Amino acid sequence: MNQETLERIADQLTRLADAIDAREQPAESDSSESGDAALAYRWRDDGQLQPIPEPRLMPLATLQGIDTQKDKLVANTRQFLAGRPANNALLWGARGTGKSSLIRALLATFAEDGLRVVEVPAHRLVDLPDLVARLAGRRERFIVFADDLSFEAGDGRYKALKAVLDGSLAGAPDNVLIYATSNRRHLLPEYQADNQASKTVDAASGEIHHGEAVEEKISLSERFGLWLSFYPFDQTRYLEIAAGHLAALGCPAVVGDNAPWERAALQWALARGNRSGRTAEQFARDWAGRQPA
Repeated sequence: MNQETLERIADQLTRLADAIDAREQPAESDSSESGDAALAYRWRDDGQLQPIPEPRLMPLATLQGIDTQKDKLVANTRQFLAGRPANNALLWGARGTGKSSLIRALLATFAEDGLRVVEVPAHRLVDLPDLVARLAGRRERFIVFADDLSFEAGDGRYKALKAVLDGSLAGAPDNVLIYATSNRRHLLPEYQADNQASKTVDAASGEIHHGEAVEEKISLSERFGLWLSFYPFDQTRYLEIAAGHLAALGCPAVVGDNAPWERAALQWALARGNRSGRTAEQFARDWAGRQPA
C-alpha cells in the first residue's frame, strides 16, 4: 500500500471521527446567523463558530520589550478597522517573546471598535476558505488567528492557507485578515539539500536562482504582507521585563542593584535555556508567590 493511499485513508478516518464527535456534542446555533455579541470564537471541527464566553484579554501596556512590533501591528489593525487597506501578518521568531500575546492584546484594545478574533486550530486549516466565506458580509471585522503555525514536508494544509492569502480566484472579503504566529520564518522546514539545488544565474554579479523546493517555501510566507520578527532579549532587557511583572504583582524591584531577585531571575532563565518575556513572567509569579505576606 503506497503512501498516497495511506494518506487518503487517514483523511477519511479523521473526517469520520470529526462527524461522530460533532453528533455527540450539544447542538449550538451558528454564531454567523444568531448575531451573538461574543468577542472571540473558535472554529470547531464540525464547521461551526463556537463563541468563547470569557476570552483571555490583556492590555497592550503589559507587553514589554517588543515596542517596534507592537506599533506596527497596532497601526496595521487600525487601518483594517478604519476600512483602509491593511495586510495579513506573520509574527515569527523565538518562543515566549510575545507573539501570541500581542494578538490577544489587540482584542482587548479594539473590541469596542468592532474587532473580533476567530481562533483556528492547526488541523482545521483546510477549512479556511469555508470559514472566510462564512465571515464575509458580517458587520464586524475579524482577525483569523492561527497560532504556532508550521508545516512539515508534504503537508497539504498550507495550500488552503495560500489560497486564502493570495492565490484563489475568489477574493478575500475586506472584513477579514489573517494573523499567524510561527517559530519558522517560512513556516516550512528548510533543509541543506534545498539550497544545494540553487543555480547561479550571473557569475559576475553573484545572482542565484533558488531551487523549486525553496521557492515553494518562500512563496507561502511572502503572501503575508507584514512580517514581524521577534528575538530573544538580552540580559538587561530580560531583567527589566521581570521587574515590571514583579511590580505588577506587588513586589517592587529595581534593576541594577544585584538584589536577590535579580540573581534568582538569571538562574531561572538559565535553567530554561532562554531569556524571554514568558520566562520573565513565570519567574515573577514564582518569586512573588514565595514572598511572605
